[in-house]
Amino acid sequence: MSKKKIPKTNAIRLVEQKKIPYQEYTYAWQEDHLGADSVAEELGRNEDQLFKTLVAVGNKTGPVVAVIPGNRELDLKKIAKASGNKKVEMLHLRDLEETTGYIRGGCSPVGMKKLFPTFFDARAENFATIIVSAGRRGLQMELAPKDLATLVRGQFVDLTLDSEE
Repeated sequence: MSKKKIPKTNAIRLVEQKKIPYQEYTYAWQEDHLGADSVAEELGRNEDQLFKTLVAVGNKTGPVVAVIPGNRELDLKKIAKASGNKKVEMLHLRDLEETTGYIRGGCSPVGMKKLFPTFFDARAENFATIIVSAGRRGLQMELAPKDLATLVRGQFVDLTLDSEE
C-alpha cells in the first residue's frame, strides 16, 4: 500500500469514535476555487450533495452553525428563527479559527472547539449521504445526514434563501 497517509482531523476522529460509516475524499484545494461547483467537479460528485458549513452569531445564543447546500445562500432570518435569536449575523472571518478551531475552506460541522447549536438545511434529508468538510482544506467526508445530525445534536430546518428572493 503506497498511498500516502493523511493525518486524521478532529472531525474524522469523532466520526470514527462513534463508529459512523463515512467515505473520505481529498482534492487539490485552491483559494480561487472555493465554490461547491468546483469541489463537486473535482470529486466527480453531484453538486447538490455537497454541503458547506457556515458559522453565524446570534444576539442571544452566540455562535450557531448552519450546514447548507454549497450552491445555496444562507437566509439569516431563517437561522435566527430556528436558533431562537432575534438577529443573526455571520461570524467575522478573523474570528473563525479562534471560535471553531477551523479555518475558511476547512470548517467542518464536526469537531469544533465547542458543540454549538447546529442546523442542517432540510434539503440534506433528501439524500442518503451528504458531503461536508472533514476539517481541513482539500479534505471532505461523505456520510448519512441523520448520523451527522445525531453526532452534533443538529436539527433539520429550512435555512436557505428562496430562489425568487
